[in-house]
Amino acid sequence: MEPVEISETGELKLDIMKLPINCVLIISEGRVKMGELPPYAETRIKTHGGKVKHVNFDEGEEF
Repeated sequence: MEPVEISETGELKLDIMKLPINCVLIISEGRVKMGELPPYAETRIKTHGGKVKHVNFDEGEEF
């Protein structure tokens, strides 16, 4: 997961031409991270106290 820049005015700075085709943005506690979604996976976002603590990509493969 890569951090996403937030401007001084609180706006997200994203170049949509550079984003992966399938991705996820996670916002928690004033921080933003972006991650590319794998082709076959289960994605779990674990929280504690309403805050994101862990993001897990359980990747697989189609048989």
